[in-house]
Amino acid sequence: MLVLACALPLFAWGPEGHNLVARLAAAHLTAAARAKVSEILGPGVTLASISTWPDQIRRARPETATWHYTDIPIDRPNLDMARDCPKGDCAIAKIEDFRKVLADSAAQPQQRREALMFVVHFVGDMHQPLHSSDNKDKGGNNVPTDFFGKPLNLHSVWDSGLLARMGDEEKLFAAFARDLTPKRQKKWAKGTVQQWADETHNLSRKIVYGKLPKVAAGAPEPIGEAYERAADPLIRQQIEKAGARLAAMLNAALQ
Repeated sequence: MLVLACALPLFAWGPEGHNLVARLAAAHLTAAARAKVSEILGPGVTLASISTWPDQIRRARPETATWHYTDIPIDRPNLDMARDCPKGDCAIAKIEDFRKVLADSAAQPQQRREALMFVVHFVGDMHQPLHSSDNKDKGGNNVPTDFFGKPLNLHSVWDSGLLARMGDEEKLFAAFARDLTPKRQKKWAKGTVQQWADETHNLSRKIVYGKLPKVAAGAPEPIGEAYERAADPLIRQQIEKAGARLAAMLNAALQ
C-alpha cells in the first residue's frame, strides 16, 4: 500500500484503516440496518469487504477522484463550502448526496449499492486528517519525509505508514472495539458531516502540520518516535470516530 500511496495521490487510509472503520460500524448497526445492508450488498458481502471499492475504481471512473477529500486550507479555521467545494464534488458533498440515495427505498438496487459503498469509504476518508485539510501541498503529497529512515511523503505517512506500525488489523480491531463503548459511540455520532470535517481539519492543523519538525525549505521532514507519539492517539481516535459516525449514518438511513 505504501507504493500505491506514493504513486496514486490522495488515497486515505490503507485497506487496513478502511476495514477497521467498516468493522467498527458494522458492530454498531441496529438489527434493521444490518438486514438492509445485507439485502443491498448481497449474500456474503460485508461492509469491510467493499470498504476500498471506491479506490479500486478510480482509474476507470476518474470523475470520482475529487470525491475522496475536501481541501480546507490550514490557514483557515473552518470549512467554507463555497470556497472549498464550489462544484459539489468533494467528500463532504458526496457523502450527503449518496446518503440520500441510500435512504431512498425507491432508488434502483444498483444505485443504492454504489451509494452504500461510497458512503462507507468517504466517511472513512474524511476522518484521515489530510483529506480534510491542505497546505497548498496536495494534501501532504508534496511534503517529503524521512519516515524512520525511509523516503515517504506526508500523505502516505498518514494513509498507512503510521497505522502499519501500530500493529496488525485483528489486534487493532479488538482494542478499538473495546474503546468504542455505547456511551462514546453516542457522543461521537452527534453533529453534522460539516462539523466533523471542521473537527478533523483543526486536528490536522494542530497535529499533522503542527507537530512537524522545523526543517529547511524542501528538506525531508524527519518523522520518528516523537511525531509518532503525537500521531498515534489521533489516528486511533479518528478511526473510532469514523466507525461510530458511519454506524449512526447507516442506522438513520436504513431504518
